[in-house]
Amino acid sequence: MANANLLAILVAAATGFLVGGLWYGPLFGKIWMAENGFTEEELKQGNMLKIYGLTFAFSALSAVFLGHLLAFFDTNTRATLMISCGIALGYIVPAIGTNYLFARKSGKLFAIDAGYWVVFYAAMGLVFVFLGS
Repeated sequence: MANANLLAILVAAATGFLVGGLWYGPLFGKIWMAENGFTEEELKQGNMLKIYGLTFAFSALSAVFLGHLLAFFDTNTRATLMISCGIALGYIVPAIGTNYLFARKSGKLFAIDAGYWVVFYAAMGLVFVFLGS
């Protein structure tokens, strides 16, 4: 872990968090709310400090492990993006897909959430390409 780039990890975490704000806000927020059966009033009733705080913490945790993995392998641009996107496509998308099948969630909701994770990890991968791992 000592060889991981801490600045890149922090920027990657912030980038992933920003992707979520855009993805579930102006890009797909209304569709996501409808697919989950939420209203804006219901969402405002949540503990926003807890929700956003833990969301950033989870983003940071993902960035730490991605940064550590990339530093371990000393990757180039292509490999960094393949690993980053591969984590989403090979682990996260199938996991949430399985959960959504059993929870009877819609294909539209699955596409929104799965797409988010692919873009989340691609964006973090790009940060590591530009800032180093």
